[in-house]
Amino acid sequence: MIALPIIGVSAADITIRSSQLSPEQKLSRDIGTADARLTDVGTNGQPIYQDPPANMWTTVEEATAAPDATSSSVDTAEREEAPKPVDPRVGLPRGARWISDAQSYVRFKTKYGLLAAPIRELKTADPLARGITHLDRGRHPAADDEVIATTAFLKSANLKVGSKLAVRDLDRTYRIVGAYDLPDSLGAEEVIARPGAFLAPYAAALKALNADDERTNTTYLVEMPDGDYTWQMVRQANAKGVFVKSRAVVLHKPDASEVPLYTASHGSFTPYNTGDSVKAAAVTVAATIVGLSMLEICLLAGPAFAVGARRSRRQLGLVGANGGDRRHVRAIVLSGGLVIGVTAAVVGTLLGLLLTVLLRSPLENFVGSRFGGLTLRPLELLGIAGLAVLTGLLAAVVPAVTASRQSVLASLTGRRGVRHANRLLPVIGLGAICLGVGIAVFGSLRTDSTLAVGGGSGIAELGIVALTPTLVGMFGRTGKWLPLSPRLALRDAVRNRGRTAPAVAAVLAAVAGTVAVATYSASADRQDRDAYEAQVPRGVVAVAAYSDHGRDLTAVRAAIEKRYPVSGRADVFAMVIGGKNCQAGGGGGPGCGGVQPVMPPANVCPTDRPDGATALTLTQRRALAHDWRCDFVGGMSAMPTSSAVLIGGPAVLHALGIRDGDAEQALARGETVLFDKGYLDHGALKLKITLDLNKPVPDGQEPVGPVKSVPVHLAAEDRHHTYGMLAVMPQQAADGAGIATMPLGSFYTNARMPNGPERQALDSDLAKIGTDTEVYLERGYTKDNSLVLLALTLFAGLVTIGAAGIATGLAQADAEPDLKTLAAIGAPPRVRRTLSGLQCGVIATMGVVLGSAAGVLPAVGLRHTERREQWKFYHQALDGGWGGASKLPHVPIVVPWSTLALLIVAVPLGAALLAALVTRSRTQLARRAEP
Repeated sequence: MIALPIIGVSAADITIRSSQLSPEQKLSRDIGTADARLTDVGTNGQPIYQDPPANMWTTVEEATAAPDATSSSVDTAEREEAPKPVDPRVGLPRGARWISDAQSYVRFKTKYGLLAAPIRELKTADPLARGITHLDRGRHPAADDEVIATTAFLKSANLKVGSKLAVRDLDRTYRIVGAYDLPDSLGAEEVIARPGAFLAPYAAALKALNADDERTNTTYLVEMPDGDYTWQMVRQANAKGVFVKSRAVVLHKPDASEVPLYTASHGSFTPYNTGDSVKAAAVTVAATIVGLSMLEICLLAGPAFAVGARRSRRQLGLVGANGGDRRHVRAIVLSGGLVIGVTAAVVGTLLGLLLTVLLRSPLENFVGSRFGGLTLRPLELLGIAGLAVLTGLLAAVVPAVTASRQSVLASLTGRRGVRHANRLLPVIGLGAICLGVGIAVFGSLRTDSTLAVGGGSGIAELGIVALTPTLVGMFGRTGKWLPLSPRLALRDAVRNRGRTAPAVAAVLAAVAGTVAVATYSASADRQDRDAYEAQVPRGVVAVAAYSDHGRDLTAVRAAIEKRYPVSGRADVFAMVIGGKNCQAGGGGGPGCGGVQPVMPPANVCPTDRPDGATALTLTQRRALAHDWRCDFVGGMSAMPTSSAVLIGGPAVLHALGIRDGDAEQALARGETVLFDKGYLDHGALKLKITLDLNKPVPDGQEPVGPVKSVPVHLAAEDRHHTYGMLAVMPQQAADGAGIATMPLGSFYTNARMPNGPERQALDSDLAKIGTDTEVYLERGYTKDNSLVLLALTLFAGLVTIGAAGIATGLAQADAEPDLKTLAAIGAPPRVRRTLSGLQCGVIATMGVVLGSAAGVLPAVGLRHTERREQWKFYHQALDGGWGGASKLPHVPIVVPWSTLALLIVAVPLGAALLAALVTRSRTQLARRAEP
């Protein structure tokens, strides 16, 4: 019982420490053995500032222009390159050796169809690349027609070392000569070829097909001829627009005063310091978990030690009869706890280490990265072992004191004597409950501190634990309504509260935690369900083709109509501004524009006007909560466009579940159906045309372009229920306005929700097509925390059965003489089993009922705290004049009745049946000691 938590804690400690990489190990996985990696960040050679760890950068102009330059800064992995990249080799020092590392994205042909994955050109056999990849089997590529692939890629593509690999749009094949892993991303699907062997031929093939070329990102690994790539060299490369990750700089960071990113950015950038607050929070959480774990173990192990002391009471009585006093009896029992604690510490730590070694590979695959090595922290493991020893001693304290207080005569004869209940403990427990409830209520209603709620709930739970003996006595009053056997079991539990109360308290603590988490999870799940925004009606499929000019749209439509129980189809077109290379819905390359709806100035929310909320009084800002102009009515859409206007007919309305006869007639007349009255401008909808979205626009100005006006019919259905769609425009209206259109996709209605096999069949067909066309099936809200609730319920059930079983064993030890007497006079064997099962069931029921009641308090308190925070933000939004503030906060509180029913009914019943099954039906008769 003590060793099991030690196994888990020691295994967790070794696993966490092994998964934490040193700075050298992190660098090895990123830049291999190189001294630096040089990257173009897409500024066309404009000078940049960067931080020494190479986590962030910004241009010199942005850093020095204004204090809000942070808005222009980006993470190194997120900012897109400029159309005309700079060769990072301009940052190479004289005499440096380098190798290139280029990446792009292609579609590989597989047995199942097409698999989209990154392609990389890197000389993996070069010493500079050592550590970036780990060759699992095979060899490195030695020729231009050879590649290596990750294990995850081979598994997904159903290929192996030696297989041929082909690529869509490229008329050559490659042979896979090795399998490797990326130590930091074991699940990554990737292929590596020799430099120049893939990307150049692939780009030429795409150019010949007039297809869109995938962006290639090329970086360079650098080896210095003598010395390190210093911070001064990094700054020189930054002056040329090159971003550098230097091994020497990362390991030995310069002083903050030497970093221009920190000194020249008006305080917008500062060195990251997660320091004391995070560590203090981690220590607090760890101490809380350890403290509660020790309490739980003591509550469980204490009765177990009591069982041992009760069974050894004759031997302890002989110690007293031969001159031993109470100190010797206490020392004997405490020594047993010490021995058990030491044994649990040694066994638990060794088994935890062995468990980590055996499960290292599955743990690495679960985490998704290789460990840096098997890291053992002796002081931490000694602390865990000491915790086991301390727990063993604490658990033996109460049984030791109880055993020492028994008289020698009572110990030798087996008499239990009469022990009076502690009158002070219930008072302390009641006071702790009142104090804890008061703190939790104050924390949830008057402050925003979850710590106050959690701390108050913990104090209240400890008070309930202290009050458990009294509560057990109160349960005894219900015995008069029970049949004979349960009544006897309940009265036995009540009369022997010394062994019943700790077990009930242990069950209470475990169940309270489970009910608290279950209540909070169920409430959060209801909140997520209520906040969920469907993109189309449930069961409807949306197909949208934004790239490749919809060349796969016909094949995708055929696959859907083949696999799904389709009952209707509505084809949708989108407005397009520009040439044939422009995308449906807006955007694309140079020369491609877009369409934006124009809202009449009178309908614009006052806070969105040029003067904004500053021109309004506080009363006027709060009044905007009831102003329809400030009611944000956007939403999720399965087929978004820049204008939120779809080109189609009445079938589109039917697919979206809109039943409006007048709207259908308006579409037939060639009128656009509008769902948002805010865009109604004297019976028309105005659309602003931007001819080229790639042309820069001066700050403070709007793009210049013509405005088209189309007549509209205002639908009865408002935009809150149109799935993010602003309007439906018939084709003749678009033609009349002189706006070109192109196929965008389709909506499909189904006779029923497609089942799993049908969805899998469609996924297989789409993989064979290898398309970028987006296919979305609206399945409604899906909860994802049922597994968590089930795991918590099972955990509480195991603790309940264990605690109740220990208390039942102690009850059997107490009742052994009576059971032997029953057996001697001919009582059937089932009496022993029945009594054992009922005793276990009674204890489990009391603990589960009390724990369920105690566990609701912290969950309700935390939800009230969240509700208070959301209302606070809501009022801040109103006072600040922010748009979209009219939606009232919604923080429901839901009690998980199914989980409570499982705990209150199934768990005690299971505990009773299990206790009855494992109890021996016969006992060996023995001669009773003479008084």
